[in-house]
Amino acid sequence: MAVVDLDQLRLMTGGDAGIAAEVLGIFRTQADMWGRLLDASGDAQQWSDACHTIKGAALSVGCFPLGEACGRAETLGRSGAASPAHTGIALSEVKDRLGEAVEAIARLEHRLMMTRDFDALRAE
Repeated sequence: MAVVDLDQLRLMTGGDAGIAAEVLGIFRTQADMWGRLLDASGDAQQWSDACHTIKGAALSVGCFPLGEACGRAETLGRSGAASPAHTGIALSEVKDRLGEAVEAIARLEHRLMMTRDFDALRAE
């Protein structure tokens, strides 16, 4: 599965490459803050809420692997039965997927700003 689904991104931005680049830039900026909230030793409510927020943003721009990892971690946190080991594993996966998403988004954002065209991305 691709880190970023271009069809979803195109759908959510009405096919406007400029808007897509702007949305991706906002996502990257917010990712740093979100990452700081993913503390396995912290309050489960806090990191569950962070996972919920990241999940929504990720799914809207087509970062489905990240959204799925966030969904699993959020469910775990809200269950009230998350062991420290399970919490650590779940949040590590979210952080890994978040890092992958940020890297992929940075490359995609640059390409969109250069080409201003979704179709040019498909030709690469």
